[in-house]
Amino acid sequence: MEPKNLRFGGGAGDTILHLPIAVGMLIAIVLILILPRRKAITPFLLAFFTIPVYEQLVLGGVHLTMLQILILTVLGRMAAFRGTSSEKRFTGGFNALDKVVVLWSLLELTMFCLQFMETQALIRGLAGLIESLGGYLAARFLIPDREALRRTIRAMAIICVIQGASMVSEQFTHQNVFSFLGKWPPPIRDGHVRSEGIMGSLYGGVFAGVLIPLFLWLWTERKSRMAACAGLVGATAMVWASHASTSWMAYGASIVGLGFWPLRRQMRLVRWGLVAMLVGLHLVMHGPVWSLIEKVDLTGGSSSYHRYMLVDNCIRHFGDWWLIGYKYYGSWGFDMWDLCNQFVVAALTGGLVTLVLYIMIFTRSFGAIGTARKKVSGNRRQEWLLWCLGADLFANIVAHFGINYMVELMMSFFPLLACISVATFEAKWHVLARVEILSDSDSASVPEPVGA
Repeated sequence: MEPKNLRFGGGAGDTILHLPIAVGMLIAIVLILILPRRKAITPFLLAFFTIPVYEQLVLGGVHLTMLQILILTVLGRMAAFRGTSSEKRFTGGFNALDKVVVLWSLLELTMFCLQFMETQALIRGLAGLIESLGGYLAARFLIPDREALRRTIRAMAIICVIQGASMVSEQFTHQNVFSFLGKWPPPIRDGHVRSEGIMGSLYGGVFAGVLIPLFLWLWTERKSRMAACAGLVGATAMVWASHASTSWMAYGASIVGLGFWPLRRQMRLVRWGLVAMLVGLHLVMHGPVWSLIEKVDLTGGSSSYHRYMLVDNCIRHFGDWWLIGYKYYGSWGFDMWDLCNQFVVAALTGGLVTLVLYIMIFTRSFGAIGTARKKVSGNRRQEWLLWCLGADLFANIVAHFGINYMVELMMSFFPLLACISVATFEAKWHVLARVEILSDSDSASVPEPVGA
């Protein structure tokens, strides 16, 4: 049965704020406001991923989670920022990817409100807008250059170490280290402990699994090898302790994405080959090609059949949701209210146009990475960074088929998009700088005409 008020956020009606969280929030807010811009990403991420999502402040009937307050703090600093010709609010300007994210988030809010036509839907939609559009803009603002990109990945490594240690301990003690903050003890499925940590078993496992490519890139940065190693160990521990197929699929997709590095100049052929394979399978299989989802069970207790039925019902009921989404999807079958597929979430909450815009976030990102990689072809250091970002993006796509991206996973996804914008802009800048140097050297070698 669908939990009551799930569509409008659910949660408690009063303030929930533990003392350690209150102290940590004050420290994080001060650091976000006073640290140099490229350093403020560290306290922001550390606070965001170590504070439970249910910690909230209720003032005058307005509910604000601690995570939303963190985002609003960054947005406040961004609003007060006065850019210069050398340092803009967003690196590279407001690019095509930024525009797609803005359109997607605004359209999702509009469609959600049109579905319910209630004040509560508008309130919930505005809260979601803070988390989606606000979270994305916060990440874009706090990651202006390569140094901030490096700090972002190091912060993720620290988070994985903290969460990994706590989740591994749950495997032996069956107690959540963060129980003093109200976190539940780990559940047991088919005799296996699924460690929770702060983020929960499935969310924590996916969070860690998609980060493997970035930690491997960080290893190539000599001054960050210790952080990279710690991040790899912590992330692997989180995936193992989560005991979830989606976590392992994200982890495996990260490795597979990196494994295509030798074929980076033949990716067009690889993509079309993949499309041809899927079409061929669809023609020869007894069921649709998306029924392959129900075959995925890496832990012996996965609900892969439910994930297959979500996709199948979404496709079969296209006429219900294509215009503005659909709010009665729970009637499609048993437990269909549990939308553990982010692409299905985009479709049912926003309709076809919203789904297309969400998919465009990935196509624009891959397109920018591919174009930038070609421009820096031969510069293996630059190419490897871009490739690792692409492998992380691919792992997120795979994870999308097994989980809905709530606020914490979205906030781990947005820094990736911000890093892609920074890396692709810097690649373009390096190419332009190289062309200018070559043109200057050529003009210097040509003697000026007599009498000039």
